Amino acid sequence: MRSFQVFSSMSPEQATRMLGVLKEKTPGMYVQALVAASAAMKARPRFLQKQPVEKQAQAVRRAMARVTSDAAASEILAVYFLECRKELLVEWLDSIGLAHEDGILEADAPPQPEDASLKKAANAFLSAVDDADRPLLLAAFAAQDSVDWPVLESLLAERS
Repeated sequence: MRSFQVFSSMSPEQATRMLGVLKEKTPGMYVQALVAASAAMKARPRFLQKQPVEKQAQAVRRAMARVTSDAAASEILAVYFLECRKELLVEWLDSIGLAHEDGILEADAPPQPEDASLKKAANAFLSAVDDADRPLLLAAFAAQDSVDWPVLESLLAERS
């Protein structure tokens, strides 16, 4: 799964919530997401900025779901989890034993943990709390270029 596919599988409600959090906690990324969506719509950014948040989120989700938007989609997801949901990201990284500094991986291409321990950690992480960002985090994590973990990919495919 790639980052654009994460956006294409995202529900409208989840996109609206995510954009709302980005608007509140990282206004620069929020504006960047709107500008990217405006470009995809061939509209002026001001037009999209005047729309209700639900319409903005719908436009961003549609724009980021395009193959050509994979890099921008990846950046939005990274900023969302590094800046807005860092505690969740750190919980995941700690549960699988990946070395990181405040959510930023120390290794460029982290090796996949042992299959059984990865499955156990992922299932425990997903079932810990009813939080829509948990499966989103795992999908975004698996979508990174530096993460090539077939076991996580297959686990996510089974759950969807």
